[in-house]
Amino acid sequence: MHKNLIMPTEITIKDKKKMVKGTVIRAAIFARSKVIDVLTTENERFYFIYYKNSLIYGDKLDLVEDGSFIKKAFHEGIVIESPHPILTALIPNLSVSIPNKNKLFSQLQTHYSLQELAHIATTLDSFFEHNQLIKIIDNIFFHYRREGNFSMSFQIIQILNGFAPTLKSAKERLNSQEFYSYHDFYKSSSLPSILKKDPLYVELHCFKNRSNPDEHALLEEILAKQNGSVELLLLWLEKVEQVQKVEFVEKYTEIALQLVTMREWILILEKVKINPYLVLPDANEMIEKMIQQGNYEEAAEYLLNFIHDLPSSYDEILNKIWENLNAAFLVAHLDHFIFMLEQLVHKGNTKQSEQRMFQLVVILLEEHGLEAVYERLLPIQKLLSHSGVMRKVHKMVELLEDPDRMMELGDYYAEFNQFDKAIDCFFWEMELQPQDPSPAQKISKMYQHKGMVNEAADYQKVYIQLKSNQETG
Repeated sequence: MHKNLIMPTEITIKDKKKMVKGTVIRAAIFARSKVIDVLTTENERFYFIYYKNSLIYGDKLDLVEDGSFIKKAFHEGIVIESPHPILTALIPNLSVSIPNKNKLFSQLQTHYSLQELAHIATTLDSFFEHNQLIKIIDNIFFHYRREGNFSMSFQIIQILNGFAPTLKSAKERLNSQEFYSYHDFYKSSSLPSILKKDPLYVELHCFKNRSNPDEHALLEEILAKQNGSVELLLLWLEKVEQVQKVEFVEKYTEIALQLVTMREWILILEKVKINPYLVLPDANEMIEKMIQQGNYEEAAEYLLNFIHDLPSSYDEILNKIWENLNAAFLVAHLDHFIFMLEQLVHKGNTKQSEQRMFQLVVILLEEHGLEAVYERLLPIQKLLSHSGVMRKVHKMVELLEDPDRMMELGDYYAEFNQFDKAIDCFFWEMELQPQDPSPAQKISKMYQHKGMVNEAADYQKVYIQLKSNQETG
């Protein structure tokens, strides 16, 4: 993906009375939860936990421990690395305030069910003591048990056992006789049946097992009913990237364009190795608008990675880009443009190709030695076998091995505006033929081209003197 086309996702953190600026480094989706990893301008790492798209808690962490929910999310969840166009859509507010830690769970009770609260507690183990979180979940378990709600008690003890599998008391309660019937129900019933009684369990189960077709399909259905557009889109993108099979592009394009722009969607598809110009009819119009506005480099940036596999409807666009693109940009991406050049050759744009080749050679000679330039241009030479520019470069390489023909090589360098290299050649000739006025005259002209008036005048005097000696001799 072209990083220069994607702006980093910036976030402002209010930590007590201090405002901190940061950049989102990565994010991870794990079922209903997500984790945002932020690097601040002071080189500190903050992590934020969200549930159902709402901020739960976050703080600075010097170390994220193995086995924690954050580690699990970035290892087993759907991870989005920066820069990525969807990161901004993933974060509901780019200005966050860290909640009061001491009042957190009492405040969460007003917004979420007790079962959700127990689950949320398991995602906060990087910020709270393990025993403190176990106690919170335990209290919820005993609350339901006192009320005689054994179904909810079982759901909570399952959460606690998953969070603290070595906790003996949790395991004993989970396996107690009073919960035998619930064990049987979860083992023998279909996921859609369990979904009616314990949607949180099913959603977590399907997310963890989303590589299985049945669980993946059910998870899609759950997310669609919840209007979880971002999560649904990321689930599809993950599947496409893994199996490299493109399906339902139109459906997910409609979802994506509710969250990101067409330009961003094109970059997202590129990220998962989908050629957007084969599957998105509107992509052509977007590139055309860039061309009309004179944004040739931007248009080229979008097309670069797919330049070998574009529909014929892009031929005219490629022609316009080739004709108007800055030569330095072409040199920087020369390998990508060889295919474009091949198309232009077949279309007979000989004059335009020669002008472009001249510009490319000039820039390449400024950065590399003659032999390296020749090697770099070999693929193009095969395409442009009748190119006068390429014949000159080939001739220059031959002259490089012949010290008796430095004047001729210098003339070629001068033709390609390489005045310093031409001067070197003419100096060499002066040493070989000290009485010949021609090298001095050429050196004078080279300094004139460089704008070095005094040096040009000095060598003009040398030329006049040598010329006079030659005539009187």
